Amino acid sequence: MEPSIQRESFTTRLRNNFLTGLIICAPMAITIWLTWTFIHWADSWVKPYIPVRYNPESYLKFAIPGFGLLIAVVLITVVGLLGKNLIGRTVVEYGERLVHRMPLVSSIYRGVKQIFESVLKEQSTSFKKVGLIEYPSPGLWSLVFISGEPKGELAVRFNELGEEVVAVFLPPTPIPTAGFLIYVPKRKIVMLDMSPEDAAKVLLSAGLITPDYKPKLAKAAEEPAPAGSTGS
Repeated sequence: MEPSIQRESFTTRLRNNFLTGLIICAPMAITIWLTWTFIHWADSWVKPYIPVRYNPESYLKFAIPGFGLLIAVVLITVVGLLGKNLIGRTVVEYGERLVHRMPLVSSIYRGVKQIFESVLKEQSTSFKKVGLIEYPSPGLWSLVFISGEPKGELAVRFNELGEEVVAVFLPPTPIPTAGFLIYVPKRKIVMLDMSPEDAAKVLLSAGLITPDYKPKLAKAAEEPAPAGSTGS
C-alpha cells in the first residue's frame, strides 16, 4: 500500500509541477509569439516602400526586426504633427474633398474615420465603463461595455419614445472582438466598478478569472486621511 501511495503522490506532484510550469510559460510564449508576429507583419508592409539606400539592411548581412514598424510610427507621428498646422490642415482637407467625391470610397472613408475618432480621442468615454444587462432573456445576465449615448436620428427617436437610452456592446466569449450593438434603457443597466481590462479577462477566460472586488466604502476606509485633517 505504501509504495502505491508514494507513486501516486509522486505522480500528483509531477502533474502539479507541469501545470505550474505551463501557467508560467504559456502566457509568456503566446505574448512573445504575438509580438513577433505583429512586428513581422508591420515590417512586411513598410519595408518594400523604403528606398534601398535608406534601408540599413542593404548594408548589413542580417535583418533588423522592427525597423519597418519604427519607420511607420515615425511617419504617423510626423503626419499628425503636420496635420496640426495650417498648411497640413489645408492639405488634409483638400485630400478629403477628393475622397468625398468618390461614391463608394467616400462612404468607407467616413465610416472608418468616425470609428477611429470615437475610439482614439482622449475625451471619448467609449468602452471605459462596464455593466450588466438582462440578455438574452429576463433573469439571464450578460457583461457589456458602455459605448455611449445615441446621436442624430437615433437620439431623436428615443426621445420621442420617452426613454433615456445608452448604446452598449455585447461581446461573445471567448473572442470578444465580434459582438452585438444593443440600445438599452439606462434604468435596466447595472453599472459595475470593474475596469474594461478586468471585464475582458472575465470574457476571455469564460468566467474562470474573476477580478478581486473591494466595495467603494471599504476603499474609502482604507485610504489615508488628507494631510492636516484631525480626528474628533
